[in-house]
Amino acid sequence: MARDYYGILGVSKGASDSELKRAYRKLARELHPDINPDEQAQARFKEVSIAYEVLTDPEKRRVVDLGGDPLENGGGGNGFGGFGSGFGGLGDVFEAFFGGSAGGSRGPRGRVQPGADSLLRMRLDLVECATGVSKQVTVDTAILCDGCAGKGTHGNSAPSACETCGGRGEVQTVQRSLLGQVLTSRPCPTCQGAGEVITDPCHKCGGDGRVRARREITVKIPAGVGDGMRVRLAAQGEVGPGGGPAGDLYVEVHEKPHDVFIRDGDDLHFTVRVPMVEAALGTSVSVDAILDGDTVIKVEPGSQPGSVVTLRGKGMPHLRTGVRGNLHAHLDVVVPTRLDSKERELLKDFRARNKEGAEVVWAESASGGVFSRLREAFTGR
Repeated sequence: MARDYYGILGVSKGASDSELKRAYRKLARELHPDINPDEQAQARFKEVSIAYEVLTDPEKRRVVDLGGDPLENGGGGNGFGGFGSGFGGLGDVFEAFFGGSAGGSRGPRGRVQPGADSLLRMRLDLVECATGVSKQVTVDTAILCDGCAGKGTHGNSAPSACETCGGRGEVQTVQRSLLGQVLTSRPCPTCQGAGEVITDPCHKCGGDGRVRARREITVKIPAGVGDGMRVRLAAQGEVGPGGGPAGDLYVEVHEKPHDVFIRDGDDLHFTVRVPMVEAALGTSVSVDAILDGDTVIKVEPGSQPGSVVTLRGKGMPHLRTGVRGNLHAHLDVVVPTRLDSKERELLKDFRARNKEGAEVVWAESASGGVFSRLREAFTGR
């Protein structure tokens, strides 16, 4: 029967390489023979090491995923063919304990490195978010040094190999540990891993290949952006060390509150105050819509408090498709609080003709009314 290598490491079948490594390191710290002398722990450590070796080998992992066992036909008295010692992935064990890499050098990383991304926050009003806008902004950033064109050296001089690491970009140290003597490699402190040093640096940038400066950038914000969205401007970030390629500039939009409209995605909401008589008889009201200018909202006769009039396609444009959302007018029916004698008589006459009075409404029949809205607010139902 095929072994459950995923179960041995305690990971799912779809675990990534980084998840496998994290699981292996965690178990290695708990089970390594120099830390846990228990015989069962030693056997378990061997089993974990072998499972990690199998699952980090693409061919062996493919066999496992097909339901087979890549070791079942192999030799070895421990029942795991091809793994006599059971201490596979030893470099990961060293890294788990010491944080460095074991064994050979990775080589110098070079002086030229990609630049960092930058973030710029921009406040826009609702109209600018709806129509899109271009703005000139000034950013403090790292630009290519014009004194050395990014080389970092003065005149015709050139970098020389680092004497500390011999141009390798790394230095090796021997550490004593529970595992014995361990050889680890770390970036060279003299050249920071570049493998070379500048002995005659540029007078303008000090050898970095870049300088700080303020420069103007045109930022084009597309129509339909919303609060918190980011617009990416490729290669408009900081130039990298040694004149490396510039990172990106991200512009984060912060939308200012509007005096009239409240935005919900691509929809816009606003409130219309309607006198009681106008709500009963019907009326029209004009609103200055964001993209359409004066727009007429028709209030139907008999409109109730909380009624919503929706104008489709009058909201914000969608960022990608350009399709516009809806405009929602929420009616706030205003009941007069002060009446003169004539108004009072008119309302009394209306009441006499209408023959409708106040009454208690059963909860089951109050759907859509004030009671249902209160119930939904307090109970979520």
